[in-house]
Amino acid sequence: MKQLSVIIPAYNEEDGIRPTIERLRAVASFNAWDMEILVVDDGSGDKTGEVARSAGASVIRNPVNGGYGLSLQRGIRAARHKYVAITDADGTYPVEELPQLVAMMDEGLDMAVGARQGSEYKQSWWKHPARIVFRVIAEFVAGRKIPDINSGLRVMRRSVLLPYLERTCMGFSFTTSITLILMLNGQFVAYRPIPYARRIGNSKIRHFRDTLRTAQIMTSIIAAHNPIKLGIMVDLMLVAIATVATVVALLVNRVPISSVLVIFALAMLASTPIVFMLGCLGELLRTRVARNHHGT
Repeated sequence: MKQLSVIIPAYNEEDGIRPTIERLRAVASFNAWDMEILVVDDGSGDKTGEVARSAGASVIRNPVNGGYGLSLQRGIRAARHKYVAITDADGTYPVEELPQLVAMMDEGLDMAVGARQGSEYKQSWWKHPARIVFRVIAEFVAGRKIPDINSGLRVMRRSVLLPYLERTCMGFSFTTSITLILMLNGQFVAYRPIPYARRIGNSKIRHFRDTLRTAQIMTSIIAAHNPIKLGIMVDLMLVAIATVATVVALLVNRVPISSVLVIFALAMLASTPIVFMLGCLGELLRTRVARNHHGT
């Protein structure tokens, strides 16, 4: 019998949690699975925990609102089965796709992810252009295509997750951070297209705050796992800033072109090699730490 632990982080989701649990139980019944459903009630002020428990789920309660990632961390640590799935409590994700994702895991993957498709997802994507920036950065650092970096429907191998949990984000960037960490550590990750629906209830995402948190956690992960590419990105940013400043100075026409070009060249000669060498130094330190960790 297939065994699967499903973790649902939930904050004030009393309207959506019961239908989500019922759909999961239907999947388990149809496929004759031993499914453990863990709802992590993240300090909700409504009846989310009560409704989840009455629907047949096990409930872990955070005494205060700790965040999406923290809730997932607690659920993953408490899970009993070797495969751990995550989904949301708002009805957006098609949990009926879990059998296909589990089948992918049986082929040797460490993480199988549902890549969202459809008008509802595209509308959300273009409303928040920071997602595009983060995806481009992640693909550059990982060196591969990432169809959906922060999808909330995925199945993962618990034994692979546990050593990395402390490095993941405690907020909504958990999925972004675990994607990068697994890819940069040579774990096997694959994607499957899934539909994406309109949510039940109101979104809990705070876009400005969560964008800053995502930028912070991505910088930390890249610095720890691929510092030389962080140096390259900083170099490119400095080149872009210097180029824009040069163009502005020329358009204003108050500075001789020769002076502007000399200043631009000096700025590049001073900053770019230094940042690049810092990236190389970080890569050297990372490699030595990895060798010491593995005892070689």
